[in-house]
Amino acid sequence: QVQLVESGGGLVQPGGSLRLSCAASGFAFESYPMKWYRQVPGKERELVASISTRGGVTSYADSVKGRFTISRDNSKKMLYLQMYSLKPNDTAVYYCNARNVHEYWGQGTQVTVSS
Repeated sequence: QVQLVESGGGLVQPGGSLRLSCAASGFAFESYPMKWYRQVPGKERELVASISTRGGVTSYADSVKGRFTISRDNSKKMLYLQMYSLKPNDTAVYYCNARNVHEYWGQGTQVTVSS
């Protein structure tokens, strides 16, 4: 059974930090490029960051560049998103995504940035 389970979301003040995690199981995680997306109600899902299969290539949306870092640990089948200097407009549900031959999504984790 394929699963992507996000965790680490929560309420944080502007300027704060959070680390999101995504635990993968049921598929060949090491063969899948991975992505983090986010979505605000009423808006389209937005690509936040992506990482290659071995982690050597990463890319970021302009809105998070320099503040977020995507990483992965293939031995643990884990994907991470370290978020610094959070802003209110980073508030969203964050999803991890795996796409290769097949595409898989997690259920999402809520991040709320508010004072």
